[in-house]
Amino acid sequence: MKTVKLQDIIGTENDVRGENWDSRRLLLKKDGMGFSLHDTVIKAGTETHIWYQNHLEAVYCIEGDGEVETLKDNKVYKITPGTVYSLDEHDEHLLRGGKEDMRVVCVFNPPLSGKEVHDENGVYPVDED
Repeated sequence: MKTVKLQDIIGTENDVRGENWDSRRLLLKKDGMGFSLHDTVIKAGTETHIWYQNHLEAVYCIEGDGEVETLKDNKVYKITPGTVYSLDEHDEHLLRGGKEDMRVVCVFNPPLSGKEVHDENGVYPVDED
């Protein structure tokens, strides 16, 4: 069994920060679970273009608010605490922080190694290790 505490991740190499988000990576590929698990804060008032061409992602909002816009159809989905959204078709999307920071729990399949950052197209590369 393994246990991880968020407070032990903050400030380490598993606390990855982007311009619009902070991703605290709790479980990674090396943990052998078949998925990775992240506690992520989306900063209020931001917009991030994301397109996970190589990963599926499920997201559960636990604090704050925001929205997701899928670019293939321009549908906008409001995100509030208790909302789950899944990018089950590798959906290209815009993720927007709302009036306050939005805290979400994210699950990726295949799992992330922990070092990934979005490229210019909003994509995480495939970890070939």
